Amino acid sequence: MLFHVRMEVRIPHDMDAEVKADIVAREKAFAQEVQRSGRWPHLWRVVGEYANISIFDVESNDALHELLSGLPLFPYMDIAVTPLAKHPSDVNA
Repeated sequence: MLFHVRMEVRIPHDMDAEVKADIVAREKAFAQEVQRSGRWPHLWRVVGEYANISIFDVESNDALHELLSGLPLFPYMDIAVTPLAKHPSDVNA
């Protein structure tokens, strides 16, 4: 199943710098691991924001929820999920 996911990160401004650096480093490592697994095939930065647009390819809604909630930055994110389906006019379908 494919999902379009927009993630906006809202780290508190008063978070300790070392704590922030640790969370961001763990987030990057986790995200790269998921990308290498093929479950996160597309990741784009939203220009001018601490946000991204991603495409996830996972087996179910529950699998996506488990993946997203496992992100170290999850507690500091606003996330919008849109399930995707093949379009009948897509020449690649």
